[in-house]
This record gives sequence, structure tokens and C-alpha cells, in this order.
Amino acid sequence: MKVGVLQFPGSNCDQDSLHAFATVLGVPARLVWHKEESLEGLDLVVVPGGFSYGDYLRCGAIARFSPVMKALKAYAGAGGMVMGICNGFQILCEAGLLPGALIRNDCLEFRCETVNLTLAARREAWQAPLGANPLRIPVAHGEGNYRIDHAGLAELEANDQILFRYADRPAAIERRGNPNGSLSDIAGICNREGTVIGMMPHPERAVESFHPSRDGLPILQTLLKLAGHR
Repeated sequence: MKVGVLQFPGSNCDQDSLHAFATVLGVPARLVWHKEESLEGLDLVVVPGGFSYGDYLRCGAIARFSPVMKALKAYAGAGGMVMGICNGFQILCEAGLLPGALIRNDCLEFRCETVNLTLAARREAWQAPLGANPLRIPVAHGEGNYRIDHAGLAELEANDQILFRYADRPAAIERRGNPNGSLSDIAGICNREGTVIGMMPHPERAVESFHPSRDGLPILQTLLKLAGHR
């Protein structure tokens, strides 16, 4: 099992992802510079969070043209496992590997907090390890408001492609569970085959005892299991 973590100019969660897989989970992992043109030998590719190219044009809009993205499209087209986290989710949408778009948070604020997630998909591979209990995972984004047209939303629901939703939090916490206004409380989706996944919350920041939780571990472990069975 080998994991590759893409690295763009402006990425700032690449090291977090590398640490989660290589150190915490003990899986061989390496950084893949955005100018590389091959993903040969990798079982899972992670597109990490951060501010690729400074988000100067639009989140993910410049990164989609990096040389490595041609290889990523070919890799995904051949059934390879891909996980996009935060800015990585934005890049996957910009590249057309996932449907929809991520726009400015409805609060017009950068949200950096820990949210509750629930597993929305009925996919057996995810249900067994994650169960029905809420997962506490950090978010850190300014453009996490997921949007798609009515037909697209209906297709996501019909094909069981909505993987995670934001869940309500205790009444003592003033703000609602959804931190960004995302349509239908969507926090993560996948393609029809379940091999390309995008989510705004950061599971790689919920793997250590000093993190807000370790609820990111079953998410990353499920990815590895799926990658090993493709």
C-alpha cells in the first residue's frame, strides 16, 4: 500500500496528511510535487487542503491546470482511489472529477472550528467502520458552501453519493451544525463508483490524542481498505 499526497504552491495541509498516513497509520507515503506527470505505483492519492496558488483566481481554479492533474484524471479514470480534503475538494470539483462547486461561506467568515459529521451514505464499506454516531472533525475554510443545481442534487441522492453531512451540535453551542451554508448540509461527496471522494472537514487533523478527537482515523482507514480492494 502506497499513498501519494499532492503538493501545490500554497498547500499547507500536505504535511498533516503525510503525517497521518506515514506516522500515525504507518503506511508508506510520499509527497508528489505538482509538476510530476506520473502517479504510477500509488494505491491512494490525497489532494490536501491549503491555499493552492494563494486562491488568487478562485479556489482550485489554477491548481486544476498543474501537470499532475492530467495524471490524476487518468488515475481516477482507471478506478484509482482519490481523496480531496478542503482545498483538495475544491480542486476536484474545478477539475470535473466531482460535480458541483464550493463557494463563499454564507456567513462571509472563515470558519475554523470542530463540527459534528454524520455518515449519510448507505454504502456498506463506510457504514461498518463509522456507524451512526456523530464524528467530531475540524474545519478551516472560507469557501466550503457546497452548491449544485436541483437535478445534480437529485442525482447525488439517487446514486448514494452524499457521503457526509454536517450534524446538529449541543444547544449550548450557539452556531448551528452547518458552518458554511452548504446545500442539504453536505460536507462530503463521492463519484458514483465511490473511488473519488471530496470532503471539507479535515480527518487528518483528528488522528492524535492532542487533536479535538481521533474520529478521523476510521475515515482514513476506510480509504486505505477501499484502495486495497480496488
